[in-house]
Amino acid sequence: MSRPEDIDVRAITESEIKEWNRALATGFLRPPEVSDHDVAYLATYLVPSRTLGAFDRGAPRSPGGGTPVVATFRSFPQELTAVGGTPVPADAITNVSVTATHRRRGLLSRMMALDLAAAKERGDVVATLIAAEYPIYGRFGFGPATHTAQWVVEIPRTGLDRHRPVPDDGGRVDLVDGAAVRELGPALHERLRGGQAGAIDRSERWWQVTTGAIRIDARPWTEPFHAVYRGPSGAVEGLVTYVCENRWGDDKKPGGDVTVKSLIATDPAAERALWHYLCSIDWVTTVRSGHRAPDDLLPHLLPDPRAARLVTHSDWLWVRILDVVRALEARTYATAGALVLEVVDKAGLVGGRYRLEAGPDGARCTPTDQEPQLTLPAAELATLWLGDESAVRLAALGRLREQQKGAASVADALLRTSRRPWCPDIF
Repeated sequence: MSRPEDIDVRAITESEIKEWNRALATGFLRPPEVSDHDVAYLATYLVPSRTLGAFDRGAPRSPGGGTPVVATFRSFPQELTAVGGTPVPADAITNVSVTATHRRRGLLSRMMALDLAAAKERGDVVATLIAAEYPIYGRFGFGPATHTAQWVVEIPRTGLDRHRPVPDDGGRVDLVDGAAVRELGPALHERLRGGQAGAIDRSERWWQVTTGAIRIDARPWTEPFHAVYRGPSGAVEGLVTYVCENRWGDDKKPGGDVTVKSLIATDPAAERALWHYLCSIDWVTTVRSGHRAPDDLLPHLLPDPRAARLVTHSDWLWVRILDVVRALEARTYATAGALVLEVVDKAGLVGGRYRLEAGPDGARCTPTDQEPQLTLPAAELATLWLGDESAVRLAALGRLREQQKGAASVADALLRTSRRPWCPDIF
């Protein structure tokens, strides 16, 4: 076993991308084979200065002849929509792995500390990630801030009239190709995330990858279907990307599946039109919704909501607050109130007491020496920030402490939102 001083945690160089990617594949239980295509693709977007590796100088040389990489970590700039629509700069964390031979040696802690310190120095308001495993990230101050749900719709049970797929509101649904998606999608998504707490930005590369203009690997590309909904004015208000699996039973009855890869809409009428369109496709008996908000309209857009069977409900986007003042001042508040919070942060990034004065006209958050009304860890503040969780519920679970009776109810009145936050994307 290598000594801790033999393992260097640092940013990689361009020449180390291949070895870093081999370690990432190993950590994610994929074949540890890295092609020249893989390296060339990573080099188009990976920022070496924000890509960390743990290098074991005490281990035998790697197959490529270099020092083996035994842990990986990467971050990139992101914008996250706060409650009310204001985007805040975020440090998006991804590609986190530790090789099985080097677990429990503090390598993730070392990489996380380096990255979060750099993010705070840059002025990022929060850090974000999608957690593969629940127990890992709470100890670093992250809390689950949005959730995801997936439904399977059994079309014969819906009660929909499948002979009338055309919207009756004056709008229309049209099939389009990937080029049209790249043209129409970005502006539509910008309108969506301007009103959707928890949404993140999509880069030009995101649109190119999801439409096949850029190929991630050498495997054959399967072209998905794309459909847009145009409202009565002709403006694009919804977009869905989906794939189909065509099956027939021995009794000559169709049993096709539609799986939604992405469905975004800026208007409930667009959501209704696109879901009804998907449920009206000939030979299709099942629609799989893909990742949706937990309070998505889908089940209740059907005459029989029980036709939509919930198959997934889980935490999704995790958030780590890096600047309490800016985070609380960036979001909006439906009611007026004031609250003194004591934030406990073992990492020392945001600990302290803060007074929040907020209302429909704006918010002001300042450090204070007043006695706290609520004491909570940084992870619980992150869980509350986007409005998805209840402070009263967290108090009942022992995850925060009321220093003044009724303070958790005040926090709920200020922080909770009428619709749940949602992050449509994975990264």
